[in-house]
Amino acid sequence: MFIQTESTPNPNSLKFILDDYEICENPIEFNRSQGGAHSLLAKELFKIKGIENILFNKNCISVNKNEFNWDQLKASILHVISNHINSGLPAIEKHDNDISELQNINFDDNDLKVVNMINSILSSKIRPAIMQDGGDVKFVKYEKGVAYLSLKGSCAGCPSATVTLKNGIENMLKHHIPEVKKVEQVL
Repeated sequence: MFIQTESTPNPNSLKFILDDYEICENPIEFNRSQGGAHSLLAKELFKIKGIENILFNKNCISVNKNEFNWDQLKASILHVISNHINSGLPAIEKHDNDISELQNINFDDNDLKVVNMINSILSSKIRPAIMQDGGDVKFVKYEKGVAYLSLKGSCAGCPSATVTLKNGIENMLKHHIPEVKKVEQVL
């Protein structure tokens, strides 16, 4: 198994790209406080001191650290990922991503058309670009012209997250959907 690393715009995040291996269909994020529930791979990665957040994507893993240098962490992370893949065990034991995306978004029923348009643009245009940098964006809520989004993976805590959110995502949504007046980040 060949695993290459790629830097992201967030200096505290590194992307591990897995050659010819699919982890999951949709992005799934784990943080240290969850302890990697539903994933043996995430549990093993959290045993490495300094790792705070993990995002599994189709064929890559974005790891966020809070201390140490990448030179101190990278070999341990590669070892854990390689061992897990070679074990033949799935990266995800069980997940709830099969639930309709709209069920996880808080909105008024009168706004269904707008929510569907926002969700469509996020899925087709915005998420693929953000995933290239090892991150993800989750649509949390729509209320009174405001789309509330949560940035995940490499985007969480990234110095350019506000620019991505306001100049990138907000401008695109406002351009295509006049009902959207503003985009706000939620944690």
